[in-house]
Amino acid sequence: MTREPPGCRRLNSLMLYTFRSITSHRSFSRPERCATSSQDAFRAFHRDLDFVRKFMKPLLIGELAPEEPSQDHGKNSQITEDFRALRKTAEDMNLFKSNHLFFLLLLAHIIAMESIAWFTIFYFGNGWIPTVITAFVLATSQAQAGWLQHDYGHLSVYKKSMWNHLVHKFIIGHLKGASANWWNHRHFQHHAKPNIFHKDPDVNMLHVFVLGEWQPIEYGKKKLRYLPYNHQHEYFFLIGPPLLIPVYFQYQIIMTMITRRDWVDLAWAMSYYARFFITYIPFYGIVGAVLFLNFIRFLESHWFVWVTQMNHIVMEIECEPYRDWFSSQLAATCNVKQSLFNDWFSGHLNFQIEHHLFPTMPRHNFHKVAPLVKSLCAKHGIKYQEKPLLRALLDIIRSLKKSGELWLDAYLHK
Repeated sequence: MTREPPGCRRLNSLMLYTFRSITSHRSFSRPERCATSSQDAFRAFHRDLDFVRKFMKPLLIGELAPEEPSQDHGKNSQITEDFRALRKTAEDMNLFKSNHLFFLLLLAHIIAMESIAWFTIFYFGNGWIPTVITAFVLATSQAQAGWLQHDYGHLSVYKKSMWNHLVHKFIIGHLKGASANWWNHRHFQHHAKPNIFHKDPDVNMLHVFVLGEWQPIEYGKKKLRYLPYNHQHEYFFLIGPPLLIPVYFQYQIIMTMITRRDWVDLAWAMSYYARFFITYIPFYGIVGAVLFLNFIRFLESHWFVWVTQMNHIVMEIECEPYRDWFSSQLAATCNVKQSLFNDWFSGHLNFQIEHHLFPTMPRHNFHKVAPLVKSLCAKHGIKYQEKPLLRALLDIIRSLKKSGELWLDAYLHK
């Protein structure tokens, strides 16, 4: 039995979802030209093409043969050509080159918050006020670590993928108690086909919510009623932000690492829990430390859900439209206006459009490429949505309410 090269499992997972979603069940030719001219999704995800070509050649995956029909029947060739020119311009402007000091300072401020949290309890004791203050500081640290692991997971910091993977495991594992491989497996499905039912795990809500316009009408016509969806904008506050991280994600992460026997990621995650409990059991005892941890997760979950959903859940959510890469990403993403607070609060995911178009671009350069993206949108009449932070958050509730009303109307009258 041969061993996979370092990083192969992660790479193969990413390649699988990229090509399964775009070029499944097709014939291919010229594998040596893999991803250089025809697959914008593949080019967007991979930083070191020389490395990934080693795995593409044996699989005979490359440019679509001329005689084969394309699945992307809604693709606009002129938009595709212009987008590739835009990407080349961004490369010439060195917008894919990261500022290592920027990411070092982000890591430093996370570690500083962890230290401040411990010192608060050590100095002021474990009363209610110090405990609540410490929980908010640690929740902030966790949220910021979440945005930082996202940078390394997208290979947007170092040129060498291996270094990104190593730091990614440290941050998501040791600083957050999660799994890098779990994140990779889930998150790149979302990026390859954002807001596409059955392909994007972020919109497969296990019948808890109906999203967009197509799904609620289909559920209504079929008389499907797992929950009273016309009230989903209300029960969202009870089962959405409060439970996603402390219940659903934690269970899914642990079970995934165990069932897949991902012992490396499990060891990294256990190092987080060991560090946390060694630090806080002396102050709260075992039961108190467990409750303290879950309260931190509860706070972080609210932050995470509101930030991640304000850019997607309010946008088009449909079945596969088979559009070009640029149009697909613009239909599923929107931006929140830039400010120093918004940049920090969202980990620069207020530039969700630019992030989805250029996943490997360092986040500190999103504001530089944004004018080029806006210009291309204007040229082709594609809507570039950008809104204030408060409106973006309120639009989540408006979207859920609208989808719930569509379901109820279809359920009662169609």
